[in-house]
Amino acid sequence: MSDAPSDSLRLPSIDGLLAFEAAARLGSLERAAEALHISASAVGKRIATLEERLGQPLLTRNPLRLTAAGKEYLAQVQTALSLLAAVPLHRREHQRVTRLSISSPPTFARQVLVPALPGFQEAHPDIELELLLSTPYLDQPAPPAEVEIFAGTLPAGGEVLLDDVVTPMAAPALLARLGAIATPADLAPAMLLRTPLQPWQPWLRAAGLDWPEPAQGTRFVDLGLTLEAAACGQGVVLGRPSLAAPYLRSGALKRLFDLAVPAAMPYGLVRHGDGDAARAFSRWLVRHCETLSAGANHT
Repeated sequence: MSDAPSDSLRLPSIDGLLAFEAAARLGSLERAAEALHISASAVGKRIATLEERLGQPLLTRNPLRLTAAGKEYLAQVQTALSLLAAVPLHRREHQRVTRLSISSPPTFARQVLVPALPGFQEAHPDIELELLLSTPYLDQPAPPAEVEIFAGTLPAGGEVLLDDVVTPMAAPALLARLGAIATPADLAPAMLLRTPLQPWQPWLRAAGLDWPEPAQGTRFVDLGLTLEAAACGQGVVLGRPSLAAPYLRSGALKRLFDLAVPAAMPYGLVRHGDGDAARAFSRWLVRHCETLSAGANHT
């Protein structure tokens, strides 16, 4: 059995169907012409070609009225056109959208990127972002993406996003249990939350304390989890003000001292694609992080 169209089929052009449907729905060739952005004579010619193809009139002229065959055919045409209009590739707005994949460590995505995304989407409605999470600290490569956000040494061609500092922070409930903490030495009875991503040693040395690296308590392999644990009153976190900004603004965490030291690893980004969307996103994120850093320094 052949799959080729039968010679008996009289398939009309889409332009003819659109002209007929618009004229029948709007009641005049002139209104149909305005809707289709063509001339009234072009609408008339397309309808005449359609009628010739079908072998019968669909509309009377002067005045414009549907024939009996036209009424029946209009319902069928409108159903067919609705089905065609529902196909995503037939919609111009879908054709204009550019998809951009972004990979990011979980804490940066949760604390920095996601809250700011509405601003990017408002400025760039033609770019659809796909956000992927990476787990670089577990020696797993980041998922393939056109823009990669990472924490660590800046590669060639990369851009710095957050070259942070860290400082001790704690929840008010924990501070109420510990009593007054006026100097770094007053942290002695406190649980210092630990993570391999940010050792305490640099800050302890800067504070004049020769304490060893904390060896007790849960070991968090995620900076965001240390902040959440601290907000729950589980201990003192050595946190980045940029990442902790929501906790600090709400009062869930409080900075304990002015003393801060550079964070173990800065956040940066590298583009693996050089399209307009990747460049636009990179410029936006760099500016956003500059604003975030300036605000964090005054938190």
